[in-house]
Amino acid sequence: MATATDKREPQLEEIERSIDDFLSGLFRLWKWLLVIAVVGFMIWTFVLPAFGLAGMLQGMIIVASVMFQLLFAILFMVIQFVALFWFLARARIYWIMPGETGVGFKDYRGNPEVLEAAQRVVTLLRGVKEFKQMGGELTRGILLLGPPGTGKSYLAQCISTEAGVPFGYISAPSMQSMFMGISNITVMRLYGKARKLSERYGACILFIDEIDAIGSSRSGGMGMPMGAMGGMFGGGSGLLNELLIQMDPPPSDRNWRQKLLRKFGIKKERAKLPPVLTMAATNLAEVLDQALLRPGRFDRKIVVDPPDFDGRKDVIKYYLDKVSHEDFDMDRLAYDTIGYTPASIKFVINEAVISAHFNGRTKFSYDDWLLALENHELGLRHPIKNMSQEDKRRLAYHEAGHAVAQAKLLPKEKVHKVTIIRHGTALGLSQSKPLQEQYTASKEELLAHIQISLASRAAEELFLNIQLNGVTSDLDHATQLAYLCLNVWGMNGTLVSVPTLARMGGGAGGSDPREIDRLLRDQFIKVKQFLQANSDLVVAVAETLLQKLELNADEIDRIIAEVERRRAAGQPLPQMPPVDAPATNLKLLESANGHHPDGSQPEPSPDGEGARETEPVGSEACGE
Repeated sequence: MATATDKREPQLEEIERSIDDFLSGLFRLWKWLLVIAVVGFMIWTFVLPAFGLAGMLQGMIIVASVMFQLLFAILFMVIQFVALFWFLARARIYWIMPGETGVGFKDYRGNPEVLEAAQRVVTLLRGVKEFKQMGGELTRGILLLGPPGTGKSYLAQCISTEAGVPFGYISAPSMQSMFMGISNITVMRLYGKARKLSERYGACILFIDEIDAIGSSRSGGMGMPMGAMGGMFGGGSGLLNELLIQMDPPPSDRNWRQKLLRKFGIKKERAKLPPVLTMAATNLAEVLDQALLRPGRFDRKIVVDPPDFDGRKDVIKYYLDKVSHEDFDMDRLAYDTIGYTPASIKFVINEAVISAHFNGRTKFSYDDWLLALENHELGLRHPIKNMSQEDKRRLAYHEAGHAVAQAKLLPKEKVHKVTIIRHGTALGLSQSKPLQEQYTASKEELLAHIQISLASRAAEELFLNIQLNGVTSDLDHATQLAYLCLNVWGMNGTLVSVPTLARMGGGAGGSDPREIDRLLRDQFIKVKQFLQANSDLVVAVAETLLQKLELNADEIDRIIAEVERRRAAGQPLPQMPPVDAPATNLKLLESANGHHPDGSQPEPSPDGEGARETEPVGSEACGE
């Protein structure tokens, strides 16, 4: 049933149209106005002086000249300031009209649950009028949470395409300005443009990336506003306050026509604002101001996580269909990319295509895929051509300690690659990958991770009798895990969360550093004992690594299996050669069945000859 308001709206539209027609008619008379101005100028210049009014005219001209100069100076200053503010308030925003990107829900892969939530948003945007007739209010804000590369901005583009509405993309840091008030003008202009587009298309989406850069909490420690200093220069709390107002403004007439109609009493119903959906993305939701998260602003939150196994298969298949490739086992590719985001998968596939192209092939192979994974995870190879044999030996035993500890202490993960070829800034690497997604970790598994990190130093002391400077990241990782175990995860007999206590002003610092050191030393002793008991495995991996410089997962598995087979059969085991001896070929890869490729039996190693005796594990070996 039509209401009185519904009947009045066509009348208001007719009145507004009449006013627009009247003003348009005035603008079309500019030629006649120009003729009148020219005739007036001629009369003022030639006719009036002919009747003896030159003196009076001269005085009037002087007064008019002074007034004109004064008016020009004022007008110039106003235009200068307006132009300056207009230029400074221009935000780096990309306005995308419906259909420009060409991406829709058919292109969004890997997270079907997120896609379902997005489809509901599109349904609301498409049926705004019907939804409002039911008495509902359109969602004003959606916050997308998740790590970089999971497709948050891509999802917003898909929503705008499917809903057929404009899409504005802006990075939050670009909204800040060093001048007071400029940031506020920027936000007002953004939402003003969004509302104009919304009037034309029915709705509009404004996407703010990295919103944590401007939406951080305004209260820090000791009650001091965190945005106070930033507000002095046009950023900080001032920008956030303006954003809060624009996201949830009071209803008001937006243009002069509506205000004129209301002034004369023609328009009496409540003002309506064009629907603008603000979408924002962040991976630091915990730092956002609570005013942003309240209902009426970002009242709907969608978590966009990296895809799981099935999701990765879907993403990989989507991007593989766009390129030329050999036949692959999709399950194997999905296992290779555990923890990868859609952006990472797209990058790896493109890198594999580049590798195949430069090698003169029209389809990329699994080797190209592995090389692309390596470049993404480890960095480009930068071999050091003049590295001495001594340095290679040190790196080999350092990384062999990691590899053997990883292979034996943490069966849920697999040693993927061990190398002493420089990748990026790392001289050597021991890389492991989980066999499947892991969402939890037990205390025993965390302690195993600590032992794996400390295994490099344990191998240095056991097999080289030295301590190297390449353990920086190892000690850093082990110390972080130890701190978290003791202070955050309650694995030392206490249930107190130290970070929470520090935020509440009840203390800071957490465990005594000596307690952390005690935990690290205990795990160091355990991993040192483990490596000493499996010294044949460490020697086999290290010496083979010296020959090949790099070992993959299959090669490491074969080495370990061959050593364990020899150990069970009572055959001679690998022994560490003298430091000054050339690298020996253990032939562990070629003789996986205990025989050389030519069928002869392997030569037994001299029992103990040239082998370095290891120190007994105890307090002295730990440096106490």
